[in-house]
Amino acid sequence: MVIKLSGEAFAGSNGFGIDPDVVHRIAAELKECMELGVECGIVVGGGNFIRARATHHIERTTADYMGMLGSVLNSLALQAAMEELGAPTRLLSAIEIREVAEPYIRRRALRHLEKGRVVIFAAGTGSPYFSTDTTAALRASEIGAEVLLKATKVDGVYTADPKKDPQARKYESITYAEALSKRLKVMDSTAFSMCMDNHIPIIVFNLFKRGNIKRVLFGEPIGTLVSE
Repeated sequence: MVIKLSGEAFAGSNGFGIDPDVVHRIAAELKECMELGVECGIVVGGGNFIRARATHHIERTTADYMGMLGSVLNSLALQAAMEELGAPTRLLSAIEIREVAEPYIRRRALRHLEKGRVVIFAAGTGSPYFSTDTTAALRASEIGAEVLLKATKVDGVYTADPKKDPQARKYESITYAEALSKRLKVMDSTAFSMCMDNHIPIIVFNLFKRGNIKRVLFGEPIGTLVSE
């Protein structure tokens, strides 16, 4: 599997930066998944450090690179937490930072997964204008993942923003085409399209409910399934 973790989740209740307790809890849940024999790739966002849409005075390309570096910080924090728990990990970065991460090479990532290591993909695609959602879809396609898990702060895909619309209804399942046509904001259209082209189902679920990652892997009907 490939799991996309929101960078905002790492901030916890602080809303900014990294909350070590939150990172440790996420790392513990991921270690449980690894112990089930699941080959696990992780893509971490950088939204707890910067949001391109909020940086009105920073040019978009520069803001995107800042977000990539934010994802490296989050990835390092997650790697440290997982290794503290005894889980073998490798951090692969799309931007070369050899002092702290290996450069991303597809065959190297596959080899690490085969050896039972958790692979953390940092720095997005290495190019601006691509979100970490698209990165997750790309890496899932490259390594032949069976599923892409989108771990977020809501418990699935809704017809509208449930915080703004009390009539919003949660989808138990939805097709890629419906998600694209309805312009659902849970992932960007490039990520949806890539998963559709490569037949990779997406499960959107709430990361903040303890044990949800494991429940998804056991097939419990939580969140929303996006598939053909």
